[in-house]
Amino acid sequence: MAWKPSDDLSHTVALEVLLHGPLSRSDLARRLALAPATLTRISSELIDAGLFVEVPELAEKRTGRPSIPLDVIPGTHHFLGVKLSGDTLMAAVTDLRADILRYEEEPLASTSPVAVAAQIAALEARLRVDEPPAAIGIGLGGVVTDGRKVASAPFLHWQEVPLADLVEAACDAPVFVANDLTAFTESQHWFGVGRGHENFAVLTLGIGVGYGCVANGRLLANEDSGVGLVGHWPLDPFGPLCVKGHRGCAEGLLAIQSIERDVSTALNRPVGFEEAVELAEAGEPAAREILDASGRGLGRLVAAVANLTAPDMVVVGGEGVRLAEVAAASMRDGIRADRDPRASEVVVELVSGGNDSWCRGAAVIAIQGYVLDRTGSLHGSQRNPREIAEHR
Repeated sequence: MAWKPSDDLSHTVALEVLLHGPLSRSDLARRLALAPATLTRISSELIDAGLFVEVPELAEKRTGRPSIPLDVIPGTHHFLGVKLSGDTLMAAVTDLRADILRYEEEPLASTSPVAVAAQIAALEARLRVDEPPAAIGIGLGGVVTDGRKVASAPFLHWQEVPLADLVEAACDAPVFVANDLTAFTESQHWFGVGRGHENFAVLTLGIGVGYGCVANGRLLANEDSGVGLVGHWPLDPFGPLCVKGHRGCAEGLLAIQSIERDVSTALNRPVGFEEAVELAEAGEPAAREILDASGRGLGRLVAAVANLTAPDMVVVGGEGVRLAEVAAASMRDGIRADRDPRASEVVVELVSGGNDSWCRGAAVIAIQGYVLDRTGSLHGSQRNPREIAEHR
């Protein structure tokens, strides 16, 4: 079934329910400033088209007649979200609200762009639910232009790769490509902890340190998105070196490999990230000291983001998110150190750091491309979904 509301106003209503539903007709009319008769007509059309359904009756808190909420039918559309790392292909099939139905990952057989496109097509066929996906989203670490071409992806050694064209040639679905942090941020914006918030920031911890920002309901992004500029933000003038020789920068303190290196050196044996976290939790002195130093650095980075962008909250995710859990007290110390005591408390939300969360982000890029009928760039053109619908 295609997502084809009959006009811009119907599209606005459909998006509002997709992003914030289930919603009663009275709530919809109030949120969108629509006359009840207009909303009744539109909702009836969307129900008849199979895009809306009336869900079980819920009595509203205010007095008066119970209202029957409207909702989309998530299972009528499926999307494929793909995350590419330097050596692994991860993919998830989701419904219209990016809830994961199937997930699989496998080693990349080759980093040749043609071979990667063929491997994506093979994985899509294995994960397929009934029919080809409505759209495919691909996220990767690098710079993406026009939502289609990978300008550079260091982990894959790619330059100017027309990835969307290659995958569309191998799969029967439209393809949208984005920097993985952009995709992750948009997944929090549309269907995650950022839903309903006009202003929030995202920090991801993993091989590198990533930063995303939504301001006034719009993703902030430009041609530099994907370069990873926050990774070398200075945090501790006496801290460890990063791979580029910067002392005490975000990557030197917060990247997974930096923590592994420092704990391994302190204990004189190889220590992986998960073991380092477990040792710190158990009170091993060296691991505890190293993770607390990283936690304070993370707090200082959160404070810098909050001071500069005034978000409602800072979302922390990525494979290294457990740092924020085990060093929570030190992170708060770092925030307080760089935050004016008169300022409001910084709300920090931790979200899943699993590989499937990156695939969900890529699926959201596919969902956005599909329901917004995008043909242009996914970078630097993100607007509030209602605004997009009203100006299509």
